Amino acid sequence: MVDEMLGTASVLAPGTCGELVQGMTGGVDFLVTCPINQFARATVTLFRSDQPGELVRGIDHLPKTRQAVTVALSRLRKYIGTAGIVADVAVANPIPVGKGMGSSSADITAAVCATGRAAGVELTPDAVAKIALAVEPTDGVMFPGIAMFDHRRGKVVDLLGAPPPMEVIAIDRGGQVDTLEFNRVDRTEHWRSVASATAEALELVREGIRRCDPDLVGRGATISARAGRPDGAEPWVARATDFAAEIGAAGVNVAHSGTVVGILLDARKRQSKPAFREAQIEFANAESVQHFRIIGGGARDLAA
Repeated sequence: MVDEMLGTASVLAPGTCGELVQGMTGGVDFLVTCPINQFARATVTLFRSDQPGELVRGIDHLPKTRQAVTVALSRLRKYIGTAGIVADVAVANPIPVGKGMGSSSADITAAVCATGRAAGVELTPDAVAKIALAVEPTDGVMFPGIAMFDHRRGKVVDLLGAPPPMEVIAIDRGGQVDTLEFNRVDRTEHWRSVASATAEALELVREGIRRCDPDLVGRGATISARAGRPDGAEPWVARATDFAAEIGAAGVNVAHSGTVVGILLDARKRQSKPAFREAQIEFANAESVQHFRIIGGGARDLAA
């Protein structure tokens, strides 16, 4: 029997368009986030139950998110007590799965943050990241701004700052990538072989954020997209790079474990509408061509 309601909360978390940079530094895997204005929404209502343990309802179709909420509840015990807890969870997410657009990371971030708020606790981005990493490697969308993040173990977190005014045209070549399967493959030797390119890409993106310069960010992201050589993406990266040069875009980026390639635009040039129309023609064989703003990461209230 379920009785006392403890609290309820709704939270938004952004998806991504791949990464601005990915690679290794000092032997540690990392990525630089590319959050966009497409959001997962999670609502969590907590009840105290006369049954022991935790019960998470409503998201059996999202096993990774359900597991993350279960972990969150166990870590919130000191705030909500040791009695049984039932979490009713609802997730609405327009972000496509298996594309490298952070669908799972957004689901988990929104649901975990909403669980904390329903319990009266504002979980820090670090705490959310640790919970997410207990389930699977994760994008760093729980961190504000643009973040350099060790997506496998969470050993490196460097908040680079707010993104420059940028937009991205996301081109999906089609298909899906299983993130868990992808991350089981050891790519250490590849990342070591492109370490100098990755270091240059990271420095350009870091400096571009510091200077609020989309062109520097685009140059760094393009170097990383070429060096990363994601499975099946090389021809699309080459096409996107040529197209970006033709229209005067800032550069390109890619989902290293996904199917999207991004055309990065300086929003101040107000070229997104004609660029989007041209991209729809140029990449007519793509599964989809979409247009987004690049935004800062982090969980948001539903009204955001």
